[in-house]
Amino acid sequence: MGNAGPPSGVAIFNPKTSSQEGTVNNTSSTVISETGLTTEQITKASRHLSITRGFLVESVSGLSAAQWDFKPAHDVWSIAENMEHIVLIESSIHAIIESMSHVPEAAPAGNRSEMDDFILHEVPKRSRKGKSPAQACPTHRWSGPEALHHFMERRDQSVRLLVTRRLREHVVAHPLFGPWDGYQWLLAAASHGARHTAQICEVKVHERFPRTPID
Repeated sequence: MGNAGPPSGVAIFNPKTSSQEGTVNNTSSTVISETGLTTEQITKASRHLSITRGFLVESVSGLSAAQWDFKPAHDVWSIAENMEHIVLIESSIHAIIESMSHVPEAAPAGNRSEMDDFILHEVPKRSRKGKSPAQACPTHRWSGPEALHHFMERRDQSVRLLVTRRLREHVVAHPLFGPWDGYQWLLAAASHGARHTAQICEVKVHERFPRTPID
């Protein structure tokens, strides 16, 4: 995929506009003692997790088995494969966060909000290409609907982690973007889902995508 923009009909996630649709309105800078996060940070992340979940669920609503499994090309993931990959990545992020108490403390220097914004606005863009680690590649572990069910469970867990962990205290390096704290890894879980929602929409507008549900 190049930089010419998405095909017609592909929904694009825009955090700057979509965040206005969230249901949480408290943007105070008060620190929530149990988490070490401000209410503004919690609001930002919870909106991002919620809105990207909504776009993803909407993108796969009502799909037939043939539509879930359609591949535009042998080297392009089907919708079911994209969903499986999303689940695997979000699960791996949870494992990273759960293991963070065993890694070095987060460095206090630097402006973390710049990386927060980068993850929020740049990671979802399909113009940035990356190669999935082997352990996160789909192997048809689940059907499309089964993968969706697992995704909903994982996303609920992401929301729980946001309000039950001290996410800014430790960092684990991302292979491309340097050290991320737990809060940034949760933002990335949502942004990664948004990125693959765009890929799912690209599959759906392919000229050979099944238009009539076939069971």
